[in-house]
Amino acid sequence: MSETTFKPVLGLWDATMVVAGSMIGSGIFIVSADIVRNVGSPGWLVGVWVITGVMTIIAAVSYGELSGMFPKAGGQYVYLKEAYNPLIAFLYGWSFFAVIQTATIAAVGVAFARFSAYIFPIMSESNKIFDLGFTQISAAQISAIVLIVFLTYVNTRGIKEGKLIQTSFTVSKLLALFGLILFGFLLAKESYWAANWQGGFSAMQDLGVGGSGKEPTGWKEIGGITLLGAIAAAMTGSLFSSDAWNNVTFIAGEIKNPKRNIGLSLFLGTLMVTILYITSNLMYLKVLPLDGIAFPQEDRLAISAANQIFGESGKYVIAILIMISTFGCNNGLILAGARVYYTMAKDRLFFRKAGELNKNAVPQWALWAQCIVASILCLSGGYGNLLDMISLVVVIFYTLTIAGIFILRKKRPTAERPYKAFGYPLLPFIYIIMGIAFCTLLIIYKPDFTWPGLIITLLGIPLYYFAIQQNKSR
Repeated sequence: MSETTFKPVLGLWDATMVVAGSMIGSGIFIVSADIVRNVGSPGWLVGVWVITGVMTIIAAVSYGELSGMFPKAGGQYVYLKEAYNPLIAFLYGWSFFAVIQTATIAAVGVAFARFSAYIFPIMSESNKIFDLGFTQISAAQISAIVLIVFLTYVNTRGIKEGKLIQTSFTVSKLLALFGLILFGFLLAKESYWAANWQGGFSAMQDLGVGGSGKEPTGWKEIGGITLLGAIAAAMTGSLFSSDAWNNVTFIAGEIKNPKRNIGLSLFLGTLMVTILYITSNLMYLKVLPLDGIAFPQEDRLAISAANQIFGESGKYVIAILIMISTFGCNNGLILAGARVYYTMAKDRLFFRKAGELNKNAVPQWALWAQCIVASILCLSGGYGNLLDMISLVVVIFYTLTIAGIFILRKKRPTAERPYKAFGYPLLPFIYIIMGIAFCTLLIIYKPDFTWPGLIITLLGIPLYYFAIQQNKSR
């Protein structure tokens, strides 16, 4: 006999660990290299992370109001449906299933395998297992799929099993990351701090940006609107690294006192990670020259930094840290994502089986459907490009959701709001302006980062009307 309701077993600490653990994957160890190639100064490297952190925290505290009003499984999907209409919510849910969540799971899984190869060389991307003619399948891709299947299985066993992995791995990586930062400031062989900061906020851009961007090809000074475009391009990496904080809203049905704990966990988790990310970049500026940050060997920035701190054993330190980080991150993504498809199915806008809970009170079918799509994306090898190209869509939906706070204040002025958006209306309005500015600059200066994501999202329109028609014919 299957359960019919979710079990509220997660407390504030557990929810905060879902926020922080889902945010911290492999991005902070890698993407600052691309940020420096785009903006070319220590001031703007840190500035990009500060802007991203401010946007993330504003969004998180704004979501607190919505989570208090609608403490239901599905989170952001529910907020969009209540503020706008089922079509907008479906387009989010479709994009989430097709690429936002599944491609992130794939990318984090492959990152786990890539860095595991430092300790277990057989898991390397260079170890080709299958040659299918049109593509080659590496050991790293197979390892990523095995990880995704394992974590999916664990999460079908119940929320308590997923919670145990999430909390223990998140605490481990938080302690390890703060330890790495501390050791960076105390033990680095040489300090590049003063030399790096001579550049201040004098923005430069690598001439190879737009190409491979992996080898130095010379720098050019940038400013004005070009600098704004470069910041927008750079933020695709920092936003990816700071994304998934909203995953905790998807599991509202399994959180104790969700009207209070979701909003509080969103604030605590995003604040903690923002501080961690900014200090990580300050550490990079301490232990590596600016060119070393922009062009680390194989684009693995944290490995270069750790070598300066721990010597040759540094790569193993970082490999273990990233394995812990990506393992815990993927667990949070897998655990939370399936709840969106569950809620869509309850609205008769997704496969009916996704709306059923198994005997452990978790949406088992939805978990395995997510696993299959993420595994296919692992095999495709295209998840990295998809993530770059979906940044615009992610920010559009965040902006729409926060604008929904203003809409719901008018539509439902007397509705219960246990937690009101901090700084309303100023802070939510600032986020909306920043979100619109980011999307506009990306469309103008990096169109290749925009149209694929928009096409994937818009493909959801005929799918929505097909689902509606199917419901009428039943």
